[in-house]
Amino acid sequence: MGRNIGLILALDVTDAEKALEIAGKVSEHVDMIKVNYPLVLSAGIDIVAKLADLKPVIADFKIADIPYTSSLIADIAFKNGASAVIAHGFTGSDTLKAILDVASKYDGEVYVVTELSSEGGREFLTSVSNKIAELAKELGCHGIIAPATRTERVAELRRIVGDLKVITPGVGVQGGKVEDVIKAGADYIIVGRSIYNAEDPGQAAKEFKEKIRMCSKF
Repeated sequence: MGRNIGLILALDVTDAEKALEIAGKVSEHVDMIKVNYPLVLSAGIDIVAKLADLKPVIADFKIADIPYTSSLIADIAFKNGASAVIAHGFTGSDTLKAILDVASKYDGEVYVVTELSSEGGREFLTSVSNKIAELAKELGCHGIIAPATRTERVAELRRIVGDLKVITPGVGVQGGKVEDVIKAGADYIIVGRSIYNAEDPGQAAKEFKEKIRMCSKF
């Protein structure tokens, strides 16, 4: 029996109207929408609530500050309709606890970055990412972010976090392959430019969803 693997759109455009247009076209094929600073800083925080009317939104603010400041960022995200936030794990347990405390007030989720999907992610984060994953599990975070561009790391991090959700950016333009990431243990595949820059984003999302469905049968 296959696993149920989700598709997340990384909506890294900078125009509110375009973001909502794309989200409308892909909403039936994606499970969540991930927004980052480019969109929020250009369109305003209320774009989160507008997108949340279509699909659950992950606020990918990669929160990385002292506990007090981090809690403020998390509160703003959840107050404006986000279902989850993404935080860096290298900040330590006190910051992650502060974010978790805020999330609990909104019945929200917290996902922890173990290492980035870019090449630079190898320079510092790979050496500590296992410890970050252990910390996320110990504190009761809801999942981790693992790099689809390095599936051997996805597999190792999956073994560490057990039944926590494993969310994997880097599929598509960055080179990650759907089938490889699913085999490594991903629960969600994040795709950005390969969908939102496509001539037909809805069709591109549909094709990714179908590929995920086929690969997760085995």
